[in-house]
Amino acid sequence: SNKVATCLGLQDFSQLKKDYGADQSAVIMNIAGNIISGQVSGETSKMLSERFGKINQIKESISINRTDTSISKSSHLDFAIPQSKISALSSGEFVGMVADDPLQKIKLKAFSCEIINDHEQLKRENESYKPLPQINDVSPDAVSINYKKIKAEIKALIESEIERILNTPGLENLMSK
Repeated sequence: SNKVATCLGLQDFSQLKKDYGADQSAVIMNIAGNIISGQVSGETSKMLSERFGKINQIKESISINRTDTSISKSSHLDFAIPQSKISALSSGEFVGMVADDPLQKIKLKAFSCEIINDHEQLKRENESYKPLPQINDVSPDAVSINYKKIKAEIKALIESEIERILNTPGLENLMSK
């Protein structure tokens, strides 16, 4: 929609719940179309496992006794990515689900993957990094002055917008009384 993608990063669903409350956090999670997760446990892994859905699993069992052998097959729904797997992911492993659109359908939306890194190459790359130069020496007083300036600018902006809304016919209903 309008080629806009909103990204939200969090470590665990409980973090979202703490900051936004149960209702709002549920809304935020339910409107997310694309989800990528590393190792999480508890409520988050349960919620993700349920979101990734269930698949039909076929099990075959063989019974052998003195006189004959019998083979039975049964099918049942089981979680595509179980909570136990999400809780036990290692570093570099992740699971997720992607959304598609009507013009580009994706058949296999849920996935379980691993990032394969060349650790020797990464080590050489990290060793070649140069330290960032210090651009400005910022004192705590300068930060405080800048903070107070920005806070005053925001307050002035809010006050001018409230005044504009109250003095513009047809907009005054936007203000709660």
